[in-house]
Amino acid sequence: MELKKQSMFAAGLISVRYPAVSGIAIHMTYYQKTINHVLMVRTVNIFPTSFAYFNMDCLIKGCEGGGFDLTAVVASMVKARKKAQKGKMGCSGKVDSLEADHASVDYEIVIEYS
Repeated sequence: MELKKQSMFAAGLISVRYPAVSGIAIHMTYYQKTINHVLMVRTVNIFPTSFAYFNMDCLIKGCEGGGFDLTAVVASMVKARKKAQKGKMGCSGKVDSLEADHASVDYEIVIEYS
């Protein structure tokens, strides 16, 4: 938890890192490799006063070192002034009792500029 907090502070604020951005919405559908495929659907709203931290945790209990880091996606979108992008990403973490591709996420990122 402390390491995550340090990473968030190191990322800086949206208003500093991406001054042209007035808001970001990240829509995600989390999937797991089980019979009940969809684990969760959620939207994360990010404001200029939010940290520029886009590493979403894996929701599979016991996953070590995993998650979904959307930092590079957001950075390339802002650089190109792109307003929306969809994609898929797999968790790179490990869970002893599960396969390597135990979780994934479909995402849509929408960025509003000033």
